[in-house]
Amino acid sequence: MTDVVIVGAGPVGLACAIRARREGLRAAVVEKGNVVQSLVGYPVKMEFFSTPELIEIGGHPFPVHGNKPLREEAIEYYRRVAQNENIRLRLYERVRRIDGECDAFRVVTDKDVIAARRVVIATGFFDYPNLLHIPGEDLPKVTHYYKEPYPYFGQRVAVIGARNSAAKAALDCSRHGARVTLLARGTELSNRIKYWIKPDLENRIKQGAITARFETVVREIRESSLVIEGPEGMDEIGNDYVLALTGYRPDYSFLETAGIEIAADEWDTPIFDPQSFETTRKGLYIAGTVCGGRRTGRWFIENGRVHAQQIMRHIAGREFEPVDFEKRHWITAE
Repeated sequence: MTDVVIVGAGPVGLACAIRARREGLRAAVVEKGNVVQSLVGYPVKMEFFSTPELIEIGGHPFPVHGNKPLREEAIEYYRRVAQNENIRLRLYERVRRIDGECDAFRVVTDKDVIAARRVVIATGFFDYPNLLHIPGEDLPKVTHYYKEPYPYFGQRVAVIGARNSAAKAALDCSRHGARVTLLARGTELSNRIKYWIKPDLENRIKQGAITARFETVVREIRESSLVIEGPEGMDEIGNDYVLALTGYRPDYSFLETAGIEIAADEWDTPIFDPQSFETTRKGLYIAGTVCGGRRTGRWFIENGRVHAQQIMRHIAGREFEPVDFEKRHWITAE
């Protein structure tokens, strides 16, 4: 029997596995894709907001060429850490359900059944976009992820959203020859857009390089157009591609199948102990961004990696100093 099965091989899942070993626990990581699969889905050459020391795990230094890590550097860093730590990885293996109880869990995957004393779910949210639920959303020209601008040269591109992902995609596509229209529900750009990106986007809109339509929603996606509704009523605009960058959410169907209770709040937050991260199902823990529910901006690698420290100390029966996670956003993990 394995002491701990960790579902998810993102940075926080890997941090959990490293911490488990240092607490004398045997751990296995089960991942439906590859190591840090969500980072693989990030835009090419995306720069992280944080400096490298804030997203290091396991005490392994994170060397970078610039001041902040790029997507490619982060993917290689976490892969190398997983290899150097000899983490027991079960990749491309999806967890279907978690049977049993504390000290006698049976983690059922599409390939095997793994016996475990404890289970940690660190699945993040990036794999599950917030869908528009409108006609035409399943057309090939629609994507909820942005990788790079080159396919959109000379094309009419609609970017749906008004936060960081949408802002960066709109700027990138415009600079590489796309005709970009930004469509947003709100009356203006979100204040959550990073401080060095927002003025750039505002200036491009003022110059007319990017068309912005606020208080506007998409009602239908057609082969070569979009039906939209704004302050002046219904309209139809020409369109070749849609980047629906409307955010992401945890896999609630899996959380509910795992027996995790969800709070009746505006964020659909999973219920867990704020210090040990144990859920109402004894022996089952959650870690990382999934803890925030639909409030996906609450937890990051920087503070989420500390969940590993708290969880594994609790499983090992060790005391830990209470942490005020709401006030201490930047915590140095052991």
